[in-house]
Amino acid sequence: MNKLILIIAFNFFAQFLYGQTRVDSLVQLGIKYHDKGEYDNAIESYKKALEVEPNSGLINYEIAMSYMYAKDYHNSIKHCDKVIELNDKYLVQVYITKGSCLDYLGNTDESIKLFEKGIKQFGANHLLYYNLGYNYYKLKNYENAQEALLNAIKTKSDHASSHLLLGYVMNDLNQRVQSLLCLHYFLFLEPNSERAKVAYSLLQRQFAGNIEKDKTKPNETHIFFDPNQSGKEFGAADLMISMLEASKTLDENKGKTDDELFIDKTTSFFKVLGELKRKKNKGLWWDFYIPFFYELAKSEHIDTYCYYISRSTNINASDWLTKNTDKLERFAKWLKEK
Repeated sequence: MNKLILIIAFNFFAQFLYGQTRVDSLVQLGIKYHDKGEYDNAIESYKKALEVEPNSGLINYEIAMSYMYAKDYHNSIKHCDKVIELNDKYLVQVYITKGSCLDYLGNTDESIKLFEKGIKQFGANHLLYYNLGYNYYKLKNYENAQEALLNAIKTKSDHASSHLLLGYVMNDLNQRVQSLLCLHYFLFLEPNSERAKVAYSLLQRQFAGNIEKDKTKPNETHIFFDPNQSGKEFGAADLMISMLEASKTLDENKGKTDDELFIDKTTSFFKVLGELKRKKNKGLWWDFYIPFFYELAKSEHIDTYCYYISRSTNINASDWLTKNTDKLERFAKWLKEK
């Protein structure tokens, strides 16, 4: 009798191991398909795995992701809800996936409520804050978008997308100084991508804003002060940006290359902001962005930084970096010591 029980137990255990191995193989296959962009094949693989383990939080989450990328948002939400019902460890991920699907389906307000619920339930999470900010940005609710993105950066300071989107938000709010700080930090994190090309182009346009050349006197430029900046936290710095751009026509700057002028403007911009800081100045702008860039401007690495963030667009930057690997290495060492 005992021998029979052992045989049955052994067979059961062997079948369990075989089933688990098969499920694991199907999940790994699904992930490979997903990573290659073959979402329909990934979904079929996950479906087979779910036949064995229908209550697996991991498999339901993975198939929800593939459904979302395949633009089958309703099925994605169905599997997200299954994970939520299971109260599994993938809850944060499925909140983000479900919220994104709701937004894609045009239910942005419902998506916002879900992200806000997720933040209350799980606490500070940069992806929940980022997606919340993105949805507010789509609705042109820039103030709430700004708050959410600032929280995303406080939670994870190296999340490039949050810096980029906050740069766009501040640009739409006509807050040029803050937008430039965000764009600079984004380019520092992600200097060589398609997004970087767009960010660098906007950064250059902002530096050149509020400046107009006199058509009758080509050597003269006019600075237009934005009255909306008067008395604001960064009003003086905003005016200074225009003055830096106008200074390109000064005799002392004649003969300088565009790269040299960009380095000069960037250095002055960072230094002026650092010197404007007072004890009463608080918040992410003054406590995070400005101290970092001020120290950078005072260091020997500002030229390396400027070429580094320009390389998505500027051919000269790539050549300079190739020829100055020693400076790039020293810059990297300086960053590690910060």
